[in-house]
Amino acid sequence: MNNQAAQSATGLDVLHHCLGPAASAWPQANGRLLHGSEPLGDWLKRSGQSTPAYVYHLAAIDQQVAVVRAVLPSNLHLHYAIKANPNQRIIQHLSRQIDGFDCASLAEMQQIIAIAPDKAAQASIAGPAKSDDELAFAISHGILINAESANELRRIQALAAQKKQRARVALRINPPFEVKGSGMKMGGGARPFGIDSEDIPTLIRQWQAEASAWIDLEGFHLYTGSQNRDATALGAGFRAAMDLIIELSQACDFTPRHLNLGGGFGVVYHPQDAPLDLAALQAALQEISATAKTRWPGVRLNLELGRYLVAGAGIYLTRIVDKKTSRGKTYLLCDGGMHHHLALSGNLGQILRRNWPIVAIDQLNAPCTHPFDLAGPLCTPLDVLGQNQELPELAVGDVIGVLQSGAYGLSASPNGFLSRPACGEYFLRD
Repeated sequence: MNNQAAQSATGLDVLHHCLGPAASAWPQANGRLLHGSEPLGDWLKRSGQSTPAYVYHLAAIDQQVAVVRAVLPSNLHLHYAIKANPNQRIIQHLSRQIDGFDCASLAEMQQIIAIAPDKAAQASIAGPAKSDDELAFAISHGILINAESANELRRIQALAAQKKQRARVALRINPPFEVKGSGMKMGGGARPFGIDSEDIPTLIRQWQAEASAWIDLEGFHLYTGSQNRDATALGAGFRAAMDLIIELSQACDFTPRHLNLGGGFGVVYHPQDAPLDLAALQAALQEISATAKTRWPGVRLNLELGRYLVAGAGIYLTRIVDKKTSRGKTYLLCDGGMHHHLALSGNLGQILRRNWPIVAIDQLNAPCTHPFDLAGPLCTPLDVLGQNQELPELAVGDVIGVLQSGAYGLSASPNGFLSRPACGEYFLRD
C-alpha cells in the first residue's frame, strides 16, 4: 500500500494489507468486526467485558500456519517460539498443528509439559544465563538445551552427571555475519547469544576427546535476527547458515542430527510496508532442505517461528475516554496504553517510532481521512498509541483496535506500571 493509497484507505483495506491471508479469518459484516454473529463492539457492551483488552482469533492462526506449511519442504519441521505469545489456549491450539516448541524460560518449558507433554522431545530451550533450575528441568524432561557458552556446557554436564540422566544438547552458533533487513540482530559481531563460530570446532573436539557419558551433542542452533520482510535477505541468511554449519561440521568430523535455523519472518506493522514474499523464499528453503538431507540423512531440520504465526491473530482493543484539541492537534485519549502494549508505544527496541495499523472496529468501511494523535492514560509522554494517525471521525466511547497485536503484546509489556487495572484477554467465536 503506497502513501497515497494509505491516506485514502478504509480500515478494511488496512486489515487486508497488513494481515494478508489471515485477514480473511476475522469475521466482519457491514463494516463491523464480529464476535460470532454479533458485532464485537455490541458484545463488549452486552457482556460487560471491559477495555482495554486483547482479543484473539484462533482461525487466524490456522490460516497463517497453512500459509507457511504451503512453502515448507516435507523435511523442514515447524516450531513455535512461545515467547511471542505464551497464552495457554494459544499454545494448546498450536500443539495440534506444529511439530515442536522453542522455549526461553522455565515457565515456558513447564507449560509444554502441562499442555503438550507429547511434544517434550521436540521442544528446546535457548537464551543466555540459564539457571540451574532451567537446565535441570530440561534434562529431566528430555528437552533439548541450546548451549550458549563453553561454561554453560560444563554446567549442563555436571547437572546431568548429578541426576544420572543424559542431557540433550545443541550448540548455539554466533555466526560471523548479520542478515540484512532484520529488525533485531541476534548474531554477528560480539553477542551475548551463542558461541562464536570460530570457537565451535575446538569445543566439539574437546567433547569428542572427553567422550562424556552425560552429554548427547545433537547438533546446532543458529538464529541471526527477527522481523525480516526481505525474502532475498532471509534466503541468503539461511544459505549462509547452512554453509557455516557444513564448514564447522567438516572441521571437526561431526555429524549433526538436529539443526535449528531460527526463523525471523517479518510481519507488516505499517501500512506503507510490503509483506514478506513467501513464494520468493520457497526456493531457498527447498535448497537448504535438500542440502541437509543429502549431507546428513535423517537429520532433523527445524524452522522456529513465533511472531509470524500469531501476530495477526490478536487485536488490542482500547476505548476513547476523552477527545481534546491542543494547539492545533486533536487528541484521542484512550483507556489502554504502553503498560499493556509496550511495542505500540515504540519502546520495545524500535529506533524510530512508526504508527501501527489501527482500525475503528465499527467503521471498517469508512475512509481514514482524519488525523489524530492517540495517547494512553499514563502520566508519561512515552504513552503514545499513534501520531498523526489517519482514522475515521471518532468520538468518546468508540473502540479502536490495534492490529498485529497477537505477538509481543501483553506478556512483553510492563503490566504493573502505575498500578493500572489489568488487561483482559478474550477469544472470538467463529
